[in-house]
Amino acid sequence: MLFDYVSLAGGLVVLIIAGDVLVRGSVGVAQRLGIPNLVIGLTIVAFGTSAPELVISLKAALEGSGGIAIGNVVGSNIANVLLVLGMPALIAATPCGEDGATRSATFMVGVTFVFIALCFYSPLGWIASIILLTLLALFLGASALTARKHRKEMKANAAEEADDDDDLLEDVEGVPDSIWIAVVYIALGLIGLPLGAHFTIEGATSVAVAWGVSDAVIALTVIALGTSLPELATTVMAAIRQHGAVAIGNVIGSNIFNLLAIIGITTAVIPVDVPAEILKLDIWVMLACAFILLGLAAFRVTLGKAMGIALTGAYCTYIYTVYLFGTANA
Repeated sequence: MLFDYVSLAGGLVVLIIAGDVLVRGSVGVAQRLGIPNLVIGLTIVAFGTSAPELVISLKAALEGSGGIAIGNVVGSNIANVLLVLGMPALIAATPCGEDGATRSATFMVGVTFVFIALCFYSPLGWIASIILLTLLALFLGASALTARKHRKEMKANAAEEADDDDDLLEDVEGVPDSIWIAVVYIALGLIGLPLGAHFTIEGATSVAVAWGVSDAVIALTVIALGTSLPELATTVMAAIRQHGAVAIGNVIGSNIFNLLAIIGITTAVIPVDVPAEILKLDIWVMLACAFILLGLAAFRVTLGKAMGIALTGAYCTYIYTVYLFGTANA
């Protein structure tokens, strides 16, 4: 048990450091290439922080544990909204009104509806994979067009818009001056986050098993929470460094990647059964969280301590409900 606790604590330390490095590198790249911070958060940061979900879901599906593969993604999307946005708001105000966030959040809600519809045609196979990966390609294409448009606008009006971006970034210490150093930061962050998540999940899962928690509950809570820790670490550091675009973009992008890339790739490799219990509660909680995120972006809400408490409290309530539901059906 001592090793499990050490693994849990050490993994958390690695996550915090890697999240900080990834944010610094990502913002540095955005500054040097003229790419909006939101796009960086939606793509590079989101994909990197979703790496643990991909590894765990693929491994679970190949071992015949479809419930863990689906539960991991659904639980992670819930944690991303309630916990990953809630906890950083307790530390620093987190703005959710970045340009383009509403459009991306609307796409995320649509993707959530598509995923829920597919779940009722379990098992998810190659047809679901084609649908999800096609939507992912559209999302990445739109992000690339947004980045290209932004760079053209900056070149056309460099004196105004480039100065505004530079002023924002120069106020924050630790952003690399060189794009190559920024790329190294991103690489280190992308390597460190999955490693930290691995040790955290291993330790947390062992502790949960020792406490007598069932596999189903572990999938939706401990594993889902563990794989969301990279998002949490990254968003905390983004909030502290006043990069709201990276924070909100990370959450929206991670939820999109979880549903489209992770489930899309996993179901392309092997069909995945959707457990009936997940259809009863968890996918609907995930849908509600998607609408919450859309509302935060559409109304340009700046999350403060009150909202942070509300979101974090809602997540604790969800975890308690899943635990009671899981033990009642054990």
